[in-house]
Amino acid sequence: MLQPSDVYGQALNDFFYGRPTEELWVHTSYGTREEMPVDWFFREPEDFPTLEQYALSLCRGTVLDIGAGVGSHVLALQENGLQALAVEQSLFACEIMEARGVKQYLAAPYEEYEGPPVDTMLLLMNGIGLVGSLSKLSRFLEWAKKFIQPEGQLLFDSSDISYLFDGKPQPKDYYYGEVQFQYEYREQYGEWFSWLYIDFDTLWQASRQSGWEVQRIYEDETQQYLARLTRVS
Repeated sequence: MLQPSDVYGQALNDFFYGRPTEELWVHTSYGTREEMPVDWFFREPEDFPTLEQYALSLCRGTVLDIGAGVGSHVLALQENGLQALAVEQSLFACEIMEARGVKQYLAAPYEEYEGPPVDTMLLLMNGIGLVGSLSKLSRFLEWAKKFIQPEGQLLFDSSDISYLFDGKPQPKDYYYGEVQFQYEYREQYGEWFSWLYIDFDTLWQASRQSGWEVQRIYEDETQQYLARLTRVS
């Protein structure tokens, strides 16, 4: 029996343990259904996109990887000799992380982290999207101040999805980068959840208002960018 609230985790679980799998689908509020390749979550470091490889090379000190999935980035950081803690709310994913060799993880939403401040906070694979909305981004940035060392850094990637509205008006009652998603696996449906894609100019404004310096330190051909935030001195 699937857990309807974590069909994403069930797909990961079936794949990892070699059980028969089906397609993992993602429904979107902009009207499409897209397949999410499950093996993508289990990539080896040599298969990481350049943006992710660059982000991992910038990590230093203690690292908090938020939205860690099945721990692929944490495993790479451990291999590089860094102390990394994975934060992931899918219990299925956390079980897999432990089996794969992740040394430290917290099975909870990021808001429940209460450990010491870290040197690097990391959110990859459009990880900043988990804040859900532009208004909640500011709340996250205030939260992050408590758990990043004064000289530490916040690294994450995002992208501008304004291209979805080419030839169409953008929404007036919410920021166009606020998207709703729903997972489907084995004809079971998870709950709809909110995700944020943020263009760099909007990120810059929100970050400055929250007391952060922000740099766009990498951008690929798909306009996905890597941002590095540090505290305003």
